[in-house]
Amino acid sequence: MAKNVAEQLVEMLVEAGVKRVYAVTGDSLNYFNDAVRRNGKIKWIHVRNEEAGAFAAAAEAELDGIACCAGSCGPGHVHLINGLYDAHRSHVPVIAIASTIPTGEFGTEFFQETNTIKLFDDCSYYNQVATTAEQAPRMFQTAIQTAIHKKGVSVFGLPGDVAEMDAVESVTAMQIFRNKPVIRPSDGELATLAELLNEEKKVMIYCGIGASEAHDEVVELASKLKAPVGFSFRGKMGIQYDNPYSVGMTGLLGQPSGYHAMHDADLVLLLGTDFPYVNFMPVKNKIIQIDERPERLGRRAKLTMGLCGDVADSLKALLPLLTAKTDDKFLKSQLEFYEKVKENQQVYVKDQGKENKIQPEFVAETINRLAAHDAIFTVDTGMCCVWGARFIDGTGKRKMLGSFNHGSMANAMPMAIGAALAHPEQPVIALCGDGGLSMLLGDLATIKQYNLPIKLVVFNNRALGMVKLEMEVDGLPDNETDMVNPDFALVAQAMGFKGITVSKPDEVETAIANALTESGPVLLNIMTNPNALAMPPKIEWAQIKGMTESMAKLMLGGKMTEVFDTIKSNYKHFGEVL
Repeated sequence: MAKNVAEQLVEMLVEAGVKRVYAVTGDSLNYFNDAVRRNGKIKWIHVRNEEAGAFAAAAEAELDGIACCAGSCGPGHVHLINGLYDAHRSHVPVIAIASTIPTGEFGTEFFQETNTIKLFDDCSYYNQVATTAEQAPRMFQTAIQTAIHKKGVSVFGLPGDVAEMDAVESVTAMQIFRNKPVIRPSDGELATLAELLNEEKKVMIYCGIGASEAHDEVVELASKLKAPVGFSFRGKMGIQYDNPYSVGMTGLLGQPSGYHAMHDADLVLLLGTDFPYVNFMPVKNKIIQIDERPERLGRRAKLTMGLCGDVADSLKALLPLLTAKTDDKFLKSQLEFYEKVKENQQVYVKDQGKENKIQPEFVAETINRLAAHDAIFTVDTGMCCVWGARFIDGTGKRKMLGSFNHGSMANAMPMAIGAALAHPEQPVIALCGDGGLSMLLGDLATIKQYNLPIKLVVFNNRALGMVKLEMEVDGLPDNETDMVNPDFALVAQAMGFKGITVSKPDEVETAIANALTESGPVLLNIMTNPNALAMPPKIEWAQIKGMTESMAKLMLGGKMTEVFDTIKSNYKHFGEVL
């Protein structure tokens, strides 16, 4: 019996290295689902919401280089959108199968009809619909190649009737080509760059995710230039560890040390970063940027030089051209300042908080201390990102996944699903906000269904904490940011796995330690301080003014206790500001 198109596509996914398809099956997807079942080399993961499936695929793709999710007609497509936006903006290769209505019904406003080309156009590099058996394999090979080499999403529209058709062998190549070209600036550009680096006394290096595979080269460069090294959140796990030149992060989630080193330098070298917050960029010193994507050069800052190249390839060629510096005064001063910043961060760790107001910094530091050296962490967008950025350290084996570019809520739990399925040999810890977890709460059932040993730590501050802070620094009293939550521990128990509520500081370490040794999934519902603030490294007068106005409005509105608790809980921050 001849194989059908669905079977042909599944064979191509196997050849590309895909191990799982995250999806909710139904109607137009059924033949593809059956082909997965009969092939036996790919596992169908039944998520409860296609959005969770797309997030899980994004996590797996970031860890392993390729992943697949699927959604059936209409609503299934729409549910995929948010997770696919996240994958695409994070530049990870995801294949999305958008199965759709029979070709004969196109353009008739048929039940569950969506225009997949319009729908997915802004969150994909490849986005086409196959309408014949001849098209399917050629288009699918192109979709896979595009996702891998452009590092983003490819959407393959598969009408249900096409999936049933007898497969037609393609006249073009069907194998997947995985190339790793050497990409670096020209010899002349490198010579000019070396001259600039050699002549400047105070050089600072700032690394993004694009430098994560160049850890040793970055450390050698820093040693030669006597340069402090900062990093973005996505670059942290690849650059921070075994790096005696590290001065931390800058930006909204970062520390004053990263900000000061960048602004005190004469020259800043940006490596593999598309750091989005121009307000944190220096404007008076020289800036040089190296990125493998030349369209990114200069879009965040005024550059002295903009160079196209892979960071590791470029630094290997650059290092022999540099003269080792002997003056380390600038480096020492920045490292000393970084030590003081880390000491100040410990104020909230040592404070620990009180019943139902546990300091989240204390929770994050405890997780960091007790977690395995090869743990995979996922973080929800918002305050969880702050605690992860400031307290979870890299080891060279750890990974940190989040919605760092798209900035979606609800990503941590489904990303943990993808990570746990892809790497069952590594511990997976999700730092969840109560707001984020609430959004896709149903996929706790997916964790139980596949018995994934994920540890979910809910920073339950009973509010949309980051949004609340944003409103306050703009001088607005927070409105409708509070949350009336279910007992998340009981919800986990209802789903079939262990759930524990932690309300006292002296319970935190034991609860986390016990959870990490459990063989199955555990949810820790930790009642954190709703008034904990995450102040950025650069505090503007407008922010101080806005916070003051917000506090005044709350007082006039009869929320004196909330104002007092906020000030009391953050006396250290307010002291630094004043």
